[in-house]
Amino acid sequence: LSICFRTVEPLEYYRRFLKENCRPDGRELGEFRATTHFLSSGSITTADGSALVKLGNTTVICGIKAELAAPTVDSANKGYIVPNVELPSLCSTKFRSGPPGEEAQAASQFIADVIENSQIIAKEDLCIANGKLAWVLYCDIICLDYDGNILDASAFALLAALKNVQLPSVTINEETGLSEVNLKEKNPLIIRKHPVATSFAIFDDTSRKSNCSLSFLGGSPLTGAKLQDCITRAITRHKEVKKLIDKVIKSIKPK
Repeated sequence: LSICFRTVEPLEYYRRFLKENCRPDGRELGEFRATTHFLSSGSITTADGSALVKLGNTTVICGIKAELAAPTVDSANKGYIVPNVELPSLCSTKFRSGPPGEEAQAASQFIADVIENSQIIAKEDLCIANGKLAWVLYCDIICLDYDGNILDASAFALLAALKNVQLPSVTINEETGLSEVNLKEKNPLIIRKHPVATSFAIFDDTSRKSNCSLSFLGGSPLTGAKLQDCITRAITRHKEVKKLIDKVIKSIKPK
């Protein structure tokens, strides 16, 4: 009955919980989904870096594959980072098989914006030989179980997976001009920033830590006080998530 009511009258369904100052899953209105429930790095052995994150009942896995390519003419000293978020039909009944839907495309663009705005990795660090060779990082983020908050979960998984990446040493042979890969010598990526996404839903009348991105996807106007409250809570959550990821990364031995 509850599921039918939520489907037919979603607005009224959630308003009833708002009156009781709680959420349908039992959380208080200001309570985040549990981030510490499950997070592991190195989940995909065939990837150069990976991580699985469970945020509440939403589960996301991120796999990163590194390939060598020539940099573009206008960015001769930079590599590439190519993110892609997938929301397959198996993760929720709200999605269908076929080309990426609107939400998946929006999530991919959100992750791309986070990467660009936060400078989590300097693309210059991915360059091996100026104008000749650079790393391309393909970041595939796949939702295994969808229960909302996909943007936060995707950002967490991306950060944890990037911190898990080990790239082999690559040099250019000056005599032959060919690249030489040393699989016995691997190095982690230089993670310059640690962006953590924190989403809020605002209902009706609702540093050197800086914001790298702020998205407002419609709804009622947001007052300065509420925005500041969201930012303060986001900073607190950033500390919690970064501490968790650092703890997990330290427990993983390099391959």
